[in-house]
Amino acid sequence: MIDRYTRPEMGAVWSQAEKYAAWLKVELAVCEAYCRRGHIPPDALARIKAGARVDPARIDAIEARVRHDVIAFLTNLEEALGADSRYVHVGLTSSDVVDTALALQLQKASDLLIAGLERLKAVLGELALKHKDTLAVGRTHGVHAEPITFGLKAAVWYAEAGRNLERLRRAKDTVRVGKTSGAVGTFAHVEPEVEAEVCGALGLEPALVSTQVVQRDRHAEYVTALAIVAASLEKIAVEIRALQRTEILEAEEPFTEGQKGSSSMPHKRNPVSAEQVCGLARLVRANAQAALENVALWGERDISHSSVERVILPDSTILLDYMLHQMIRILEGLAVYPDRMRENLERSHGLLYSQRVLLKMAEKGLPRQRAYEIVQANALAAWREQRSFQQLLAKDPEVTARLTSDELKECFDPAWYLRNVDAIYRRLGLL
Repeated sequence: MIDRYTRPEMGAVWSQAEKYAAWLKVELAVCEAYCRRGHIPPDALARIKAGARVDPARIDAIEARVRHDVIAFLTNLEEALGADSRYVHVGLTSSDVVDTALALQLQKASDLLIAGLERLKAVLGELALKHKDTLAVGRTHGVHAEPITFGLKAAVWYAEAGRNLERLRRAKDTVRVGKTSGAVGTFAHVEPEVEAEVCGALGLEPALVSTQVVQRDRHAEYVTALAIVAASLEKIAVEIRALQRTEILEAEEPFTEGQKGSSSMPHKRNPVSAEQVCGLARLVRANAQAALENVALWGERDISHSSVERVILPDSTILLDYMLHQMIRILEGLAVYPDRMRENLERSHGLLYSQRVLLKMAEKGLPRQRAYEIVQANALAAWREQRSFQQLLAKDPEVTARLTSDELKECFDPAWYLRNVDAIYRRLGLL
């Protein structure tokens, strides 16, 4: 578990106390189902429910000797229940308890992640609306392309956050599964109806079929969904890092009072938080690969997945929880510089309006390829000579033969490029 990035709420989900409490919840749900069937006397069930206590420190001490965590848990429970412990864990195998309890922990972890992602989406929506009309240059391959608005960048992120919410909710449901089908999944010692009752009482669905374990394609799907969310956060962070470059400086992540950027260069204001998000995304993606490796087990189960999940499930949820709140903090405090965006837009001397000129000349009857050659030649000259693209076109007889001065001027109006921005926002439900 990566303590440095653990927020208290998510850390509690993966604590030893929470894990053993979830195990106990499963065991008690089975006891209640047995009692309804007459297998446990009601007075014994009452004593079990009143006296069932587990001590994480004691369990860990027992495990150090017996080298089996569930046996250590049951031994500690026997110490609390005495003779009534004979009614506990009847017909179950360890994974019946561990896998079912893990589903409960994953539900809690998912709720925290979903809440964070909902907040992120709201912040992105606010940013998109605030800068809906903030003119900026769109870049492809890192090179000036055509006018855009900064709000449209945030709108793209907003839509992706919505898709990630859908993915995360589906993934949460995918791992909302328990089982009490026994050592090889045949219900030899526990009836299927008991499993259905136990899972229902715990808010889970019974696995339609299982081996000794719930099948790990479910957990692979879950961790992969987390990796996709992490990749989306990295996508935002990479853009902020690029926009914070000194030569661009169109946006900056927050730089707090007293913060220092370099031990040697006092002027530095580095995008360290965005860089951190990018770095942590690599870990979550790597964990998805490990989760995929867990799908193939020997026969009805082996234990190779268990050690992996003890790392990747807490770490992936903890890291993503941290990354979500880090990104929310970055976006809420993001410094946006519209004047700099306008200044950068002008740095290419009007070249980003080339397609409009091309299409206008083709509209006037010039073959498209010839129009392309004329526009490209002037564009190359404008860039090479650092001159106004519009002025060069205005002096080209092949251009002026087809376009009036006003028609050429209209081609350099950024508003024409942005006339459908509201339509995009309406599609997103932001307007």
